[in-house]
Amino acid sequence: MSLNLDISQRNAVLNTMAQLIDGERKTILEVNKKDLEAYNGDDLAMYDRLKVDEAKIDGMILSLRQLAGQDDPLGLERFNFIHDNGMRVSNKTAPFGTVLIIYESRPDVTIEAAAIAFKSGNRILLKGGKESLQSNLVLVNFWHKSLEQHGISKDWVTYLEFDRAQTQAFLEKPTQKLDLIVPRGGEKLIAFTKKHATCPVIVSGRGNNFLYVHPKADLKKAMSIILNAKTTKISACNALDKVLIDSALPNKEAFIKDLIAELKVKKVEVLVDSSLASTVDTTEIIAEDSWYEEFLDYKILIGEVGSTEEAVEKINTYGGGHSSVIVTEEEQGADFFMNSVDSAAVYHNVSTRFTDGGQFGLGGELAISTDKLHQRGPIGLQHLVTNKWYIKGDGQIR
Repeated sequence: MSLNLDISQRNAVLNTMAQLIDGERKTILEVNKKDLEAYNGDDLAMYDRLKVDEAKIDGMILSLRQLAGQDDPLGLERFNFIHDNGMRVSNKTAPFGTVLIIYESRPDVTIEAAAIAFKSGNRILLKGGKESLQSNLVLVNFWHKSLEQHGISKDWVTYLEFDRAQTQAFLEKPTQKLDLIVPRGGEKLIAFTKKHATCPVIVSGRGNNFLYVHPKADLKKAMSIILNAKTTKISACNALDKVLIDSALPNKEAFIKDLIAELKVKKVEVLVDSSLASTVDTTEIIAEDSWYEEFLDYKILIGEVGSTEEAVEKINTYGGGHSSVIVTEEEQGADFFMNSVDSAAVYHNVSTRFTDGGQFGLGGELAISTDKLHQRGPIGLQHLVTNKWYIKGDGQIR
């Protein structure tokens, strides 16, 4: 197997993948239906991520075509320097090597995340969940057809049909070279991966996102943003979980009442802290742990704070480091909040649902990292690279 593929080869494979998927829509939907019928759990978010429909297929195709049209992320010079002794030193982007993606229930990861890793010059190992096995195997078969059509070894994309014990053994003692692991799933999957991995892991996926309604908020904007962020896709890591309302908000009681009524129309269970315990149609939380929880369900927690500083402190204490929003018409307050909140994405009067590689102009994403090394937030094509130093000389010694 060739150590490297040039950009024309990588782009050709991606374009062929887009054609194959477009031409095999019926097959994909039929196989995915079997996975859906076999799923016997009651996790709404898991089921939503497992399901493939025409819109998701459109998304796969769009991602592949956009990636094929982007510049090569490899070999870009980041730094150059000429030493006093005449040697030339430069630093260029380079592939990681082999990337393992471990994920739950999302067949689209088999296409979109793998495509970003492939375009970045990496070999791909895929370990999907058992609930999406049939869908994943069909999509991996398309990868192999596309690779072979262009005279490239299908070993560039490998699917690992491992159970939990086999996965653990592989993480602890890989049977092949492994340079980076990206877990895409819930907190248990991430913890499992970090515990057993012997190479770098990009932590991705946990949300627990907060929105703060500032005293100078436009309440129509606040209402619209909260409903959008909470209810449009509960399975997404960029969905909203917590709302903090400033105690100095004008017409606070009326706003809270209207908000709860609108959430109830959307079948959202409303939890509140002790400050709002008397509010109608809500349930008071008992344990502090509720503030840490990512719901991934039709559930939201509303609390009250006395200031922007208190809101920031609460978010930095309990939030997942993913996305945070302030709703306000005051620029100074927005700037303070955005500079102080410790989240990968900070928003002023915008829904958290935009934390997404495609929406941020990256042409899709490998993952959304809540770590700070080596990249934070959506990881796109240009981020899934490491670097290499190149030193050229004429016999210099030190």
